[in-house]
Amino acid sequence: LAHTRNDVLPAAERLARIEGVQGDDMLCLLTAACFHDVGYIDRPEDHEARSIEIAAEVLPSFGYTPQQIALISSLILATKLPNNPQTLLEKILADADMDSLGREDFLSAGLHLRHELEGLGSNTSDLEWYKGQLAFLQQHKYYTEAARQYRGPGKQRNIETVLRLLEKARQDGHAP
Repeated sequence: LAHTRNDVLPAAERLARIEGVQGDDMLCLLTAACFHDVGYIDRPEDHEARSIEIAAEVLPSFGYTPQQIALISSLILATKLPNNPQTLLEKILADADMDSLGREDFLSAGLHLRHELEGLGSNTSDLEWYKGQLAFLQQHKYYTEAARQYRGPGKQRNIETVLRLLEKARQDGHAP
């Protein structure tokens, strides 16, 4: 859950402040950021649904109202891929969840993900990995203006880097 603590939560707070989110909306957004992947522990597939269940079980004991829990649930659901966030808060959380796509540590974060997937039985060649990374980067879009300005240029640099790595993998004989 380092992704949540180190990436999503600070990105959600930063984007929310830039977008002018305050008060109860900020509380619900940051709570959703904390809970958005917690269901992964029990059930990697469709973990967002499990995250919502866990939030609904836990949050009343901390004084959250049914309305707040409903909002938090909709925010968590906005992180499910492919996503289609509608409200500003949903867009902020979706962008925060994909913050790493525009960061300098994108490749190392991707390598960490690749190792996690290998631990679950996935085994992809460098060529296939970079093809997948490139496709994901190219189809992804940031939903808030703040994320587009803050991470868009870095995402474009990461696309260019992955293109170079893909070409190198082809030259090294990893092509099918």
